[in-house]
Amino acid sequence: MSSKKFQSRLMALQNNLLNFAYILTSNKDDAYDLLQDTTLKALDNEDKYVDNVNFKGWVFTIMRNIFINNYRKVVRSATIIDQTEDLYHLNLPQDSGFDSPEGSYAAKEINEAINSFPDEYRIPFSMHVAGYKYNEIAEEMNLPLGTVKSRIFFARKKLQVILKDYR
Repeated sequence: MSSKKFQSRLMALQNNLLNFAYILTSNKDDAYDLLQDTTLKALDNEDKYVDNVNFKGWVFTIMRNIFINNYRKVVRSATIIDQTEDLYHLNLPQDSGFDSPEGSYAAKEINEAINSFPDEYRIPFSMHVAGYKYNEIAEEMNLPLGTVKSRIFFARKKLQVILKDYR
């Protein structure tokens, strides 16, 4: 395939590639960056494209691989490796909010605020915070799913009003 034909086919796919990039990244700016990286990589590897291979699939595979490689790079860079001799950093407690008097006071006040709710709001909200799913809460309380969701929503809004000074 000639270089001009390759470039024109690649430019014709730009809208499709942008849509796919947005699906992968869920961010407009990241999608444009991914599209640009893909276009450059495809142009750099034009000589590796075999004429009878699905061109669109080839380019989309390049985009998917770039996205996966970038994701893995971000995950690796976010991983903290403790190289201290006695693994000091691993033995530190994680940020629990109780490392200062202010943190423990805030947690106490949050619990008091939640406990001040009527049972119809406090129980589903506490269960949700504890990790129960909406349908599990609805089943446990014998309530419709929509009622559980709205009660949790209203409890969250009420908590935001009570603790507005902490924002």
